[in-house]
Amino acid sequence: MPETSPVITLHRPAPNVLELRLSGPWIASAALPDTEAALAALEGATSPRTVRFDCRDLMAWDSLLLTFLLKLLARCDALGIESDRTGLPEGVQGMLKLAQAVPERQDASRAEPPKGFLAEIGRHAVKAIEDFKGLADFTGEATLAFGRMLMGRARMRGSDVWQLIQECGPNALPIVTLISILVGMILAFVGAVQLKLFGAQIFIADLVGLGMAREMAATMTAILMAGRTGAAYAAELGSMTVNDEIDALKVTGFPPMEFLVLPRILALFAMTPLLCIYADVLGMFGGALVAAGLFDISFSEYLIQIENRLRLIDFEVGVAKSAVFGILVAVAGCMRGLQCSRNAASVGLATTSAVVTGIVFIVVSDAIMTLVVTALNVFRR
Repeated sequence: MPETSPVITLHRPAPNVLELRLSGPWIASAALPDTEAALAALEGATSPRTVRFDCRDLMAWDSLLLTFLLKLLARCDALGIESDRTGLPEGVQGMLKLAQAVPERQDASRAEPPKGFLAEIGRHAVKAIEDFKGLADFTGEATLAFGRMLMGRARMRGSDVWQLIQECGPNALPIVTLISILVGMILAFVGAVQLKLFGAQIFIADLVGLGMAREMAATMTAILMAGRTGAAYAAELGSMTVNDEIDALKVTGFPPMEFLVLPRILALFAMTPLLCIYADVLGMFGGALVAAGLFDISFSEYLIQIENRLRLIDFEVGVAKSAVFGILVAVAGCMRGLQCSRNAASVGLATTSAVVTGIVFIVVSDAIMTLVVTALNVFRR
């Protein structure tokens, strides 16, 4: 009569060898066998040097058998006992290899109790220091790659640069068009409400023109690039990291910094100033729509006022800021993509982190450049 429950039989074919004979149906619906005797036989004065298996009488099996074997093999590894798995079914051997090859997720265990306030400050401080070191390393490698490009020694393809220019330039025109017109209209309407109290609606042109030329066009374009292009760069490089494509490039002699990062930095550096100029024009056009439609200022009066008030230096400052913003957005996206861990969840985290990092870079650098421009009195007449 066939056995209805799993059975473990211990056998000593040699003094230093312990053989486990597994028989019966090792399935979850069967009664749990006594496994303590097998685990206890691994320790003590009679501890074997080798453990092997005999599964000739084994019937059906499922996760019950795998759970027992994983526990047994873990005990053998801890005691330095060699395990011979050739007696196990091929399917069981494959499942064991798969189970032991996948590491346990760090967040799979029970959540740690909340830490104190000072401990949290310390943890964030350490993370900030690590991020700063990573940024310094990335900046240094990017600078060296740029130097090799100037000497004509960079391992990069010109076709990649043109393709990236197409993606971050002409393909971004629709969203830049929409946002620039709306920002210009908002500036005009908010300013006109106050200027109308003094009968100075004509200065709507000054407000919109200076605001767009010096600040808003560059900043809004850079933020759009951070959310659109910087995030795309992080996702692309993060996926390549997960799929071991970055390691493959290194093995074949293509430095990722030159082959992947440098073309992206050059593309954004080239296209962001052009998009900024485009946003300047459309933002002023949006302000003209509000001025003409709500405050009885003709287009000719609006354009004459802008021509009289704006100077070339106003546009130069905004364009220069946008060039810096383009470099920072590309650096944030590529850096977070290359720092991505080797799992799918990290790609999403890297993308989110790239957008946040890019916007922080934009705001901080904008504040610094504005202070420098003000200190140098660049806009003096």
